Amino acid sequence: MLADKDRIFKNLYGLHDWGLAGARARGAWDGTKAILEKGRDWIINEMKASGLRGRGGAGFPTGLKWSFMPKQSDGRPHYLVVNADESEPGTCKDREILRHDPHLLIEGCLIASFAMSAHVAYIYIRGEFIREREHLQAAVDQAYAANLIGKNNLHGFDFDLYVHHGAGAYICGEETALLESLEGKKGMPRLKPPFPANVGLYGCPTTVNNVESIAVAPDVLRRGAAWFSAIGRPNNTGTKLFCISGHVDKPCNVEEAMGITFRELVETHAGGVRGGWDNLLAIIPGGSSVPLLPASQCEDLIMDFDALKDLKSGLGTAAVIVMDKSTDIVRAIARIAYFYKHESCGQCTPCREGTGWMWRVLTRMAEGRAGKREIGLLLEVTTQVEGHTICALGDAAAWPIQGLIRHFRPEIERRIDEYAARPHPEPVAIAAE
Repeated sequence: MLADKDRIFKNLYGLHDWGLAGARARGAWDGTKAILEKGRDWIINEMKASGLRGRGGAGFPTGLKWSFMPKQSDGRPHYLVVNADESEPGTCKDREILRHDPHLLIEGCLIASFAMSAHVAYIYIRGEFIREREHLQAAVDQAYAANLIGKNNLHGFDFDLYVHHGAGAYICGEETALLESLEGKKGMPRLKPPFPANVGLYGCPTTVNNVESIAVAPDVLRRGAAWFSAIGRPNNTGTKLFCISGHVDKPCNVEEAMGITFRELVETHAGGVRGGWDNLLAIIPGGSSVPLLPASQCEDLIMDFDALKDLKSGLGTAAVIVMDKSTDIVRAIARIAYFYKHESCGQCTPCREGTGWMWRVLTRMAEGRAGKREIGLLLEVTTQVEGHTICALGDAAAWPIQGLIRHFRPEIERRIDEYAARPHPEPVAIAAE
């Protein structure tokens, strides 16, 4: 359990003033100039020492990512881009920061930009986030009015911050597709290398970070890397926003310590599984793109990057989707497969063709209209999509299906047997689709 004194997001539920006065009362913008005066190297080394790993899903060390930016300018400007395109199904943490604690993000943008010699930052906000954008823009205006950011600001580092509203495409959550969209082009991922730290926005050195990663940075630097790294387990440190949804009594967002067990997380904050713990069927621990885990693996499940990776799943965005025994698990994963088919940008053939094919086969399997050999074929196709695309959307489409077959293959086979036992005038289609 996370102690209240260790919480970073003190207005997560919007109970207090989200504006500048409220943020300052909660400790934001306190000693920011003193942090900047310690220098870029100190900031980056402190972020590395804190052990903070990116909160957008991949879990890449934040301080290390910042250090990739060129130390000396070659004449090109440097940019920070904040990824607020929160579109992963089940995930609703960044929107609470944007709505209720936007000044934490703005202060974090200033500090991170200083550490990377970026005088301009952009916050790319999801197209469907209307009130969130309004609050964020109002908070940016307040920061300009108070001379906290802008030219000749009181921190002694010229810094401009722009809010850019996307058009509602999931693919723009991928960092290079986001940069393409920000430049006014189609949101399609770029080939890497070159990486954004060398050739990013407008061909200039750029770092793209998640909202939560940037918003926690000021508190990490104010309170010290030792404080942050003492929370959680080694290599999985600090606090984390968890989004708990699905079949629980009280769905919620909550800030908790990394390494809390799934059972404690759900029973302490979400009122427990609907119908009791024994009614649990499976969970998706990190947003719709990570493989599900059956109830048998959830009893002592530790919620952090490494523990979930060991179980062939992932923490992702920490969007915990709970499914009880009333869930049609095959249809649930088929619905996720349809989402990825719909959101594929179509640039890479394995993803463009494979996502639709996997969805169609899985939809038939949900009804039992399939052959058992197709289960193995479907699994093989997921491996042909996974790792064969420019961005990770192909992986995201493949992993939920792999998790379903890994843990619930008998359920698919049972449906096929039941369908075959009933006479049908049409022969069962085989997967040419």
